[in-house]
Amino acid sequence: MKIMPNRMDRGFYMYQKEFEDKALDVLRSGWYILGKEVSDFEEEFAAYTGANYCVGLASGLDALWIAFRLLKIGTGDEVIVQGNTYIASVMGITINNATPIFVEPDEHFGMDPGKIEALITEKTKAVLVTHLYGMASRMDEIVTICKKHNLRLVEDCAQSHGARYNGQMTGTFGDVGCFSFYPSKNLGAFGDAGAVVVNDEALAKEFKIFRNYGSEKRYYNKVVGANSRLDELQAGLLRVRLTHMDELIEERRKIATRYAAELNSPLIQLPTLALGATSVWHQYVIRCEERDRLIEYLNEREIGTIIHYPIPPHLAEAYQYLGHEPGFLPITEHLAQTVLSIPMYNGMTEEEQTYVIEAINGFG
Repeated sequence: MKIMPNRMDRGFYMYQKEFEDKALDVLRSGWYILGKEVSDFEEEFAAYTGANYCVGLASGLDALWIAFRLLKIGTGDEVIVQGNTYIASVMGITINNATPIFVEPDEHFGMDPGKIEALITEKTKAVLVTHLYGMASRMDEIVTICKKHNLRLVEDCAQSHGARYNGQMTGTFGDVGCFSFYPSKNLGAFGDAGAVVVNDEALAKEFKIFRNYGSEKRYYNKVVGANSRLDELQAGLLRVRLTHMDELIEERRKIATRYAAELNSPLIQLPTLALGATSVWHQYVIRCEERDRLIEYLNEREIGTIIHYPIPPHLAEAYQYLGHEPGFLPITEHLAQTVLSIPMYNGMTEEEQTYVIEAINGFG
C-alpha cells in the first residue's frame, strides 16, 4: 500500500459536484475580480472566525507583509516571532525592513510566553504568533504581555483555520489574523489565496484599498498599494469548502485521536495540546531522535512523510545577514532535527490509518 503524506484530490472528490457547479457559476458570471463571491466569502469567513471583518488577499504571505505595513512597522522596529515557524512568517516582517527577534517555542510547538518579556526592548513594536500545525497557541498570556507593553499582536493562522483557545477562534486575539488558503490547508483553495480578519473597521478599509493598487475608487489612488486580490473563482470555491469545515475538522480530529491512542513506539514522541487549546490537525507531527532512520524505514513501506521544517528561518541562507549561528536557538534547532509529519488528510481511509500505525509501531 502506497500512502502519501497529504492528498488534496480526496478533499475535492468528497464535494466534487459542489465545486464543479460553483466553478461553472463563476465562469459563466462574466465577473472575475472583486465581485459578489469575494464579498460573500469575506462576510462568511468573518462570521466563521468571530471577527468583525475579513479582507480577501492573494496569499498568506501577502496577508503578513501587508499587515505589518499597515500597522506602520518598518525600519528600526523589532518584531518578536517564534524560531520554529515557517519562513514566510519572518518574511512578513523583513519585507518591511523590520527586524525579527526570535523566541523559543514551548513543548506544544507554539510560542513560549514565558520567554517573551526578556526580549522586549524600546525597539519592540509587535509580536507575531504562529499557530503551528493547526494547534492553537497560549494566547491569554501573550495577549496580557502585549497589552502590558503596548505592542501590536499579529497572528499567523496559515495552518489553524478553526482552531480555538479557551473557546475563541485563532486570528481574533490581536490586531490582525493572517490566513493562507494554499491548497494543502484545511480550508484550501485551488490555487494561491489568503485573507486577513480584523475587528477595526478603519483597518479593514485600509486593507481593501491597499490590495487594489491603493485605490478606493477606480483610477484614483490614495496610497502606493499592491495587486493582492482574492479572485472570484477561488473565493467561490472557498465558500463551498467553508460550509463543510466542521465535518472536515472532525474527520481530522478522529484520525489524530486514533494516532494518539494507538501509536506506541517507544522511539517516537506524540504531539500534545496546551491547556485550553484545540487543534485542527493541519499536520500530525511526531518527534523522533532517529528521524532519518525512521524516514528510510517508512519509505521502504511506501509511507510518505514531510519535515516541517528542516531549516529554521534564523539559519536560512536568506537570513545570514542577521548573524545567527547554529546553537543560537537550541530548542528550535533540536525540533528541526527531530520533527516529522506523518500522513494526515481528509479522505484518509481506516485501512490507510491502520497501515501507518502498524508500520510506526514496528519501528525499533
